[in-house]
Amino acid sequence: MRNYPSVGIQIPDLLIPKPGIDLQKWSVIACDQFTSQPDYWEKVKANVGYSPSSLNLILPEVFLGKPAEMDIIASINQNMRNYLQQDVLVLREGMIMVERTMSHGKRHGLILALDLEKYDFHKDSKSLIRATEGTILERLPPRMRIREDAILELPHIVVLIDDPQMEIIEPLWEKRKAYASIYDFDLMLSSGHLQGYLIDDLTVEKNLVGKLERFIQPDNFRRKYQLTEVKSPLLFAVGDGNHSLATAKAVWEKKKAGLPSDHPLRYALVEIENIHDPGLVFEPIHRVLFNLKQDIQTALSGYFENIEINPCNTFSDLKNHVQCSKSDHQVIGLIENNLFKSISIQHPAHQLATGSIQSFLDDFIARKGAEGIDYIHDDDAILAISRKSGNAGFYLPAMQKSELFKTVIMEGVLPRKTFSMGEAIDKRFYLECRQIQDK
Repeated sequence: MRNYPSVGIQIPDLLIPKPGIDLQKWSVIACDQFTSQPDYWEKVKANVGYSPSSLNLILPEVFLGKPAEMDIIASINQNMRNYLQQDVLVLREGMIMVERTMSHGKRHGLILALDLEKYDFHKDSKSLIRATEGTILERLPPRMRIREDAILELPHIVVLIDDPQMEIIEPLWEKRKAYASIYDFDLMLSSGHLQGYLIDDLTVEKNLVGKLERFIQPDNFRRKYQLTEVKSPLLFAVGDGNHSLATAKAVWEKKKAGLPSDHPLRYALVEIENIHDPGLVFEPIHRVLFNLKQDIQTALSGYFENIEINPCNTFSDLKNHVQCSKSDHQVIGLIENNLFKSISIQHPAHQLATGSIQSFLDDFIARKGAEGIDYIHDDDAILAISRKSGNAGFYLPAMQKSELFKTVIMEGVLPRKTFSMGEAIDKRFYLECRQIQDK
């Protein structure tokens, strides 16, 4: 492994399944997906069977907080040791260039490790690597319990770079045939296709680092974002897996006093993607309230000073209202009791509709207006779950991805769960591992 502290990256020692392992069974979707749909995870389990699989090395969050959680974590840790002892995984040093084919196109990324000393997830962070959305601190302890004793990490974290000229990732993909192909297979449950090429060329590494250094050179950075005042450079912005990266940071901070400064826990394996990749689509993240205890329309009217709630004939009409609104109002869809309504918030206190509705939902939950809340990525799921008796769903607009870096630089992190990079089925699948502690 090689470290490049000027840009906060490490070229890692990677572990990938040895030849002969069924990669379609090995590779499963990020653990924080389908959290209200346990039937999806049952299908994954049935598909994997008794084959070696990353499913045995993760805790799907649909089971987080359940009575068997600690037993599952112990099983995960044992499975990690078993896979290393049984040589299920083989060592490779370098970066991995990946292409993910999805239903709507292709997306490209680069697997490497980031230096957690260069990362800060707090709202007013000035670090080189930053969160883009608010981090819920109470969500970290259960995730820390998983990482603290784990000997392997598997990344589902996707971190973005702002490269409109496509200088970093895209040229590497164009030259992929010069590198060794290490996987090329269809993902399970109709989730597309994945290719990976190992880049272990020192000249390529140094060229990449040089380009990243130019991104954060003060004059270049100021011109790029049209800044009139000095701002600390932002190079990497977390796109997916915010709480996973924050967990890695929290574990490092907890343990680093007794460890060497270059210990593997100081780094976290991620996939870097260009926010300008045409295959990268920003989707909204919708909200669902479970087991309502108070009337939702009354609560909305009492919370917002200027609000209009109007009926929509169909789900399609509701979506059109939300997605096509170009006024200075914020429009959000409401689904309850199989009825569809549009919520128009006039003179909102927050810049984004997500911030406006999240402030209401936080207050509503705090006042015991509902038993719980979940965050849903796709249209079919929000519709199905919101139609259930006692539930209510909020259908939100998507933000423009071109706004992300400038907004974070100027205003700090966005409201939590503001955007999703693609729908649930498009999320990152586990494949590569990295050893972070001794056996």
